[in-house]
Amino acid sequence: MINFIIYLISFFFTEATSPKDNVQVNPVSEQVLFVAGEGGYHTYRIPSLIVAADGSVLAFVEGRKTGSSDTGDIDVLMKKSTDGGLTWSKQKVIWDKGETVCGNPNPVLDETTGEIHLLLTWNRGDDHEGDIITKKSKNTRRVFVMKSTDNGDSWTEPSDITKTTKDPSWGWYATGPGVGVQIKHGLNKGRLVIPANHSYDDPKGNVRGGPYEYGSHVIYSDDLGATWALGGTIKPKMNESQLIEMADGKGTLLMNMRSYFGKNRRALSVSNDGGVSWSDPVEATSLIEPVCQAAFIRYSWPDDKAEDLVLFSNPASTKRENMTIKLSKDSGKTWIASKVLNQGPSAYSALAALPNGEILCLYEKGEKNPYEKLVLARLSLDNLQ
Repeated sequence: MINFIIYLISFFFTEATSPKDNVQVNPVSEQVLFVAGEGGYHTYRIPSLIVAADGSVLAFVEGRKTGSSDTGDIDVLMKKSTDGGLTWSKQKVIWDKGETVCGNPNPVLDETTGEIHLLLTWNRGDDHEGDIITKKSKNTRRVFVMKSTDNGDSWTEPSDITKTTKDPSWGWYATGPGVGVQIKHGLNKGRLVIPANHSYDDPKGNVRGGPYEYGSHVIYSDDLGATWALGGTIKPKMNESQLIEMADGKGTLLMNMRSYFGKNRRALSVSNDGGVSWSDPVEATSLIEPVCQAAFIRYSWPDDKAEDLVLFSNPASTKRENMTIKLSKDSGKTWIASKVLNQGPSAYSALAALPNGEILCLYEKGEKNPYEKLVLARLSLDNLQ
């Protein structure tokens, strides 16, 4: 079954252009949510968006205090909107553990309880990624979870779940970044699934010049987020990942990943057992990337009122520029429409679909580099053509 699905993905994953005829396109609007140097932080990075059970929108980011580096003093921040992203609260620090790295926010909504589970990672501020990978660091990357029962107004203290979600032989580890999913169909209905990635020792590997490799994986919960387990891995040369549930009614998962195969293309893998095992990665030939994070969400399910619609956003270039949103009508196998949000410097992004059908994209944008600010674009399906 997995091989057949992968065959379909490989065969059909070419980008088509099907402009809509005589469609009144609404303008795309943007507002700035975070600006580098303001609010007590040197740089804001790694956006994530989620719509709560009551329709509120939560925007998560990393606040990097002293520089733009991935290490140092980094906090997890949040803003909340109760009017569909038109206005926002002041930024709130939801995790600060001194001069350490608190980051990679990756929330998932449990639609059965309304609770939001926020998966995160942590390491010492003086431990660099390369040292963590090669086991030369003072500590290692750890996995944490927080929970909100009131649509993001308050959060539990972070709980360390590293023992059940990380292979002890791994070095680096990162949740998402982005969002998780709750499976709606099939034998694993109700399961919460979080995409993640890790480094593993491989003497034959050669990523960034070192004797290690990157792989993607998932962690999941079958008990409403009370406990979390480690799922299957996807390797080699896979990294920052996002996933959707495909519209086959069986709960099949499709993972979309940052790839280190040197072809500047995303990669794909399929699971038909809720993330316990995954197919070998294949190249997503139509999804160009500069080796960067991307967002990947389901917009709607096929029924008598809607279609099988999936959204994807990333810097559609071999450089971190040209932030583009794309639309699929076949669970992410082909892409029939797109919209360029910014031709200039752009990097990480997050997507959310509002109850009224509008699309939000929170992404890193700048004039000289992509990390000058985080802006929220608002658009409709009509903008994609």
